[in-house]
Amino acid sequence: MYDMTDRVAIVTGGGGAIGRAASIALAQCGASILVADIDPTAGGDTADQVRSLGAEASFVRTDVSDAVSVQAMVEGALEVFGRLDYAFNNAGTNGRSAPLAEQSVEDWKQVIAVTLSGVFYGLKYQIPVMLDQGFGAIVNTSSTAGLRGSAGLSPYSAAKHGINGLTKSAALDYGAAGIRVNSLCPGGTRTPMLEGWMSKNPGVEEALLARIPAERLGTPSEMAAAVVWLCSDAASFVNGAELVADGGTIAR
Repeated sequence: MYDMTDRVAIVTGGGGAIGRAASIALAQCGASILVADIDPTAGGDTADQVRSLGAEASFVRTDVSDAVSVQAMVEGALEVFGRLDYAFNNAGTNGRSAPLAEQSVEDWKQVIAVTLSGVFYGLKYQIPVMLDQGFGAIVNTSSTAGLRGSAGLSPYSAAKHGINGLTKSAALDYGAAGIRVNSLCPGGTRTPMLEGWMSKNPGVEEALLARIPAERLGTPSEMAAAVVWLCSDAASFVNGAELVADGGTIAR
């Protein structure tokens, strides 16, 4: 446990499995949470769960593919809580599984808009607030698909590679100002999004497990623990890093 009393965190994709786990984990350390999600039912439920722990939480419907919506999200955090210390830019979509030439232009645009542009917009509007404070820690959700190619998921892999580039550039731009920016690169994690993809593609789960030395998928709570550590003062000298949480897959 880390002491995040009086700190404020934004979590995008907060209605999803990893976003919800991170919201709860940050709240358990004392942070107040602005839950952002395009789905008001899922996002609102996460905020309710955070409040049930005795922590402060607010929900704001956010479309991360829309810069105006993301700007309003950050302004909402300031209106409700008065500051912004941590941001977990986690919202994304994986698109459909198909070889590159069979990917539609529309699918490409959608994955890039949500998964990559959404992180850029988050950084763009979160960083100025943190600059005024002289402090901030941001974690962007990338993937092991952002460290190597991913057959059948070219738009997703391209977006995740882009997130790692944004993360490193932001770390270089603002490290001297007291702002740390890191990316989390999960491997196969048992979330509804992955479960849905595996159900549509027989044999994928077996193939994933065969590549993981731990011989299991990760859990949202394990990803959340990594997010909390990256935000915490325990990681005060960690900046521009790609933290891989994949059960050893990339080590092969």
